[in-house]
Amino acid sequence: MESASAIFAGMVFALFGAALLVWTGVRTRQRQPVAHGVSPVASAAAASAVAVIALVVAAWCLTRV
Repeated sequence: MESASAIFAGMVFALFGAALLVWTGVRTRQRQPVAHGVSPVASAAAASAVAVIALVVAAWCLTRV
């Protein structure tokens, strides 16, 4: 049963990371702010970093199955 929770957590992290990466890319390409009141470059970099970290955690979770 431990593998089921690892799969669930891995998929949640993977969906979140992928969605955040796509959303950040679309907002950046359209030259719209990723976060209001923050430098566009800093907010895009921070959101991209969080998305990549989420994808790395997803990969780690899915290798624990």
